[in-house]
Amino acid sequence: MDRIRKMNVEDASLIAGWQYPEPYDLYSMDGSEEDIAELLNGDYVSARDDEGRLIGFYCTGISARVPGGYEAGIYDDNTLIDFGLGMKPKLTGQGHGVRFVEEGMGYVQTVFPGRGMRLVVAAFNGRAIRVYEKIGFRSICSFISLVNGVETEFICMVNDNAQLAPNTP
Repeated sequence: MDRIRKMNVEDASLIAGWQYPEPYDLYSMDGSEEDIAELLNGDYVSARDDEGRLIGFYCTGISARVPGGYEAGIYDDNTLIDFGLGMKPKLTGQGHGVRFVEEGMGYVQTVFPGRGMRLVVAAFNGRAIRVYEKIGFRSICSFISLVNGVETEFICMVNDNAQLAPNTP
């Protein structure tokens, strides 16, 4: 069974309805048709566990970017692939992060072989930052972006050695 597959309407509808607890609720969508359309724009894939259950998503390109990053100049380097991800809320904080991120990196490397990766994470999200650092990402800067009208600090992290990440299907 393919663990990573093209996003479909059913998966997009489920993901758009995921609600994260505070303070992670800034990652929640509202389940709108706009959210579902975003997930179906071609930049997203869904991720499944060994039993075929939906556990998250990965995205690349513009969909993985945070608006405030443009003003901060982090997207000026076009040699890096922008990488985003989201794990099912019930699975977060349970030690699944490293494997989940590594599998996403492996997928991205099959699509964009030999390219480094850039991701952006909310500065308060220490558990995600620790996972990213464990895998080889390093912080290069921070910036502010509006999220639901609130100024929120984000950290830009890069992994120049992403091509060395395990390619786990």
